[in-house]
Amino acid sequence: MKRTARTATAPAAAVALAAAGSVTSLAATDNDAENLTTWAVALQKKVTPQTPEQDEYNKTHGRPLPAPELLQPTLDTGLGNYRTRPRNSLRGDYECAASDVLADLSQKWIKEFEKKYPKVHISVNPPYAGILGALELIKGKLDCVFVSRELRPTDIQGFHDAFGYDPLSIPMSGGSYRHFGFLDSVGFMVNKKNPVDKLSLDQLDAMLSTTRNRGGEAATTWGDLGATGDWADKPVHIVGLQPWNGFEEFVRQRVLDHDGERGEWRPGAADGTTPADPAVHWEKTVFNLSKAASEDPYAIGYTGMAYVDSAVEVISLSDHAGDPAYAPTYENVASTAYPLSRVTYFNVNNKPGKQLDPVMEELIRFILSKRGQRVVSGQQVFLPLRSGQTRDSLDVLDAAP
Repeated sequence: MKRTARTATAPAAAVALAAAGSVTSLAATDNDAENLTTWAVALQKKVTPQTPEQDEYNKTHGRPLPAPELLQPTLDTGLGNYRTRPRNSLRGDYECAASDVLADLSQKWIKEFEKKYPKVHISVNPPYAGILGALELIKGKLDCVFVSRELRPTDIQGFHDAFGYDPLSIPMSGGSYRHFGFLDSVGFMVNKKNPVDKLSLDQLDAMLSTTRNRGGEAATTWGDLGATGDWADKPVHIVGLQPWNGFEEFVRQRVLDHDGERGEWRPGAADGTTPADPAVHWEKTVFNLSKAASEDPYAIGYTGMAYVDSAVEVISLSDHAGDPAYAPTYENVASTAYPLSRVTYFNVNNKPGKQLDPVMEELIRFILSKRGQRVVSGQQVFLPLRSGQTRDSLDVLDAAP
């Protein structure tokens, strides 16, 4: 049985945000597929895997911050203010951990929090690596872990085996837009010759999975996905990442998982020579995915927006057919109207029915407040949450005791 951390669900972006009054500016834009036949993205500078020396540096110091995007989001006016407790009401020493890309942001949050509560001391020390922090949380050696991705299913299962319940996992910030290594948003790309410019998550599930938890028939030709004419009978060739991978797990959770059911990929081989499904090819790393899509006219694949370094088209996405479809522009990712925008997580051990440690609870509430999200905005790498997202996170926190 698949274990799932207790977490705020990612909203079906436009619907949830519209209800929260957070996307009024989008109505004046042309970023949805009804007005957008082709969305061109400037090719990113080709990136390469981290060297062992860089990995060791990152574990010790945190990953060096990238140059900020020229565009920066404004804070959502609907974010709540933080109500500070009496200055000396909280105290204690706590030890937490962070992935290498969250070392800087987590320490900035904690510095601001400790100004309000000078008798609280929270350390976030190396090694900086999300997987190591998750393992230490399972061992009971840490009070919290800041992780820049969804926890591995094996992490969650290991935690459940140790404690009899799942970790409490709460979104704390948005990911980045397209910064290499900093939880960039995910795009689905097709060959430039492909006439399809938008798809729904339901269609992606029908194409990518064997489980088809979203319903419908399997989609194996481009005609099944709306193409006409000469393209109607052309086969769909899928390029993706061999499980397990952070990008792969994110797409699985957002697209293939549905109504509490774990989705399963169509089987493919990582080396491309003996695939279980001849239409599916899994790469071992994310670095060559856009190149693969650019070379095959019938290909579709997903990749981080930092890795779009070949001439492809990145398509617009909607949740269901007929819903507004949004391109992965900076505005749509920052506002979370685009459905494959990502989030970072705060993970903590909280037994269901038991009150969460008051310092950990207040730290979460501070981070989810306007003041905490202003820290995110000031760092200029990750994106601040929208008010609908913080409400989802606070709902999970409030339901925890």
